[in-house]
Amino acid sequence: GNLNLSDRSVTHSPSQSTNCEMAAAMEEEPVLEQQEEEEEMMGGPTPITQLESAGIASGDIKKLQEGGFHTVEALAYVPMKRITAIKGISEQKAKKIVDEACKLVNMGFTTATEFHQRRADIIQLSTGSAELDKLLQGGIETGSITELFGEFRTGKSQLCHTLAVTCQLPIDQGGGEGKCLYIDTEGTFRPERLVSIAERYQLSGADVLDNVAYARAYNSDHQMTLLTQASAMMTESRYSLLIIDSATALYRTDYSGRGELSARQMSLAQFLRTLLRLADEFGVAVVITNQVVAQVDGGAMFGPSVKPIGGNIIAHASTTRLALRKGRGETRICRIHDSPCLPESEATFAILADGVGDAVD
Repeated sequence: GNLNLSDRSVTHSPSQSTNCEMAAAMEEEPVLEQQEEEEEMMGGPTPITQLESAGIASGDIKKLQEGGFHTVEALAYVPMKRITAIKGISEQKAKKIVDEACKLVNMGFTTATEFHQRRADIIQLSTGSAELDKLLQGGIETGSITELFGEFRTGKSQLCHTLAVTCQLPIDQGGGEGKCLYIDTEGTFRPERLVSIAERYQLSGADVLDNVAYARAYNSDHQMTLLTQASAMMTESRYSLLIIDSATALYRTDYSGRGELSARQMSLAQFLRTLLRLADEFGVAVVITNQVVAQVDGGAMFGPSVKPIGGNIIAHASTTRLALRKGRGETRICRIHDSPCLPESEATFAILADGVGDAVD
């Protein structure tokens, strides 16, 4: 199986072509027209350079790119103060930039029918286990945040490793035909795991590794900086998955005690907000893992109970929350803890030599 993932930034985010965009595309030279049309059909994000035709100076576009904005969607989705915070962008300029960006991005109301149609086009990434995919009604959803939480050794990182391979598979095989970005905060990333998972899917190990962009985050500020780099990379080639394993570990150690709790939660909230923006903007699946804390209150009489850390902030940011716990031997149990459309039930999967799979009775 040879994997040639195209280097064009095209993602399966719900198509956001608007009339303004069509008009802008038509003014381009005919050579670009075909390429533009293909991008429209794929519904990828609009590169920020398109704003030049709307009368935004190229110098300002460069400043915006340095400030971490690479697509028109990014500008349309953030509050104005984030844009005025960039050096050399006055309030007046920011207003014009946002106005032009909003013309290119459809941000008004649509009918539920139209939205339902767009939801039907959403791709799901296989987890490697048929049981687990069935529980998730297809797999990990692109364009939203899925949180995996559980104690150590419950299979969080193993699921991440398997997804890093399955996201590269063709769509009809439960993949996303895109590359994977992997941000590791605990040093648990193992490329050799990816190679053994790749063999199971008859993919070339070297190709699979080439399609995974890996970064180790050393502190919570660095973790945030990496997201800015991630958005630049996603603009250049096609990614279908962004993994942060674990999203909360560094916040847990960088901020300590009650005194720094509100600062920690605000910082964490901004990180999660940025993740959600990347999911909206590029239509990638975002998978974050979270650690747990023992609940030492009255509930402990029925055995030790754990809850995910990060409180309500992380609970509201994640679209789907999956609770993992150990089963017998290699088996693990995944329960849907919170989801807008999946019923609360559970599935059993196993951690095998070649990644996550189904448990054999």
